[in-house]
Amino acid sequence: MSPKDWGKAIAVGLINGIALAAILISTLKIGVSPMPAPLGLLFADTLFGRHLPVPVGIAFHLAYVTFWSVVFIVFFRPKLAFSSVVLLAAGLWIFALLVFVPFVGWGFFGMAVGPRIAIGLLVNHALFALFLWGLSKAFFREGRRSAE
Repeated sequence: MSPKDWGKAIAVGLINGIALAAILISTLKIGVSPMPAPLGLLFADTLFGRHLPVPVGIAFHLAYVTFWSVVFIVFFRPKLAFSSVVLLAAGLWIFALLVFVPFVGWGFFGMAVGPRIAIGLLVNHALFALFLWGLSKAFFREGRRSAE
C-alpha cells in the first residue's frame, strides 16, 4: 500500500471509531444501552488498576477500531467483500465475549451482568461491519473499479 492508502485506511478506522463512539455514548446517556458502562473505559480502568477519565476509554476504543479497520483494508483490499467484513466482525465479537468482557468482570459472554451484554455487543459489531464496509468502499473506489 502506498503512504496515501495507509492514510486513507487510518482515516477509515478513525471515522468508524468516532461514529461508533458517538452511538455508544449516546445510547449510554439516554439509558438504552445494555452495557452498564463503556467497555473501552472499563478495559483501561482494569488494565491500569484505577478509574480513568472518559477520554482514555475513547482513545482505547479508537485505537482498537482503527487497528482492526486497517487490518481489514490491508488484507482484503482491493476486493473489500461484505462477507469478509462480516467474518471479521463476528470474530471480534467472539473475541470480545471471551476476552474483553471477562477481563472487566462481566464474565464469559457477559453472563455475570446478563444476556443483554452479548446482544449489545453483537449490535455494536454489526455496526462496525457496516460502517467499515461502507467507508472502505467510499475511500477506496479506485480499488473497486480496477477489480471489475
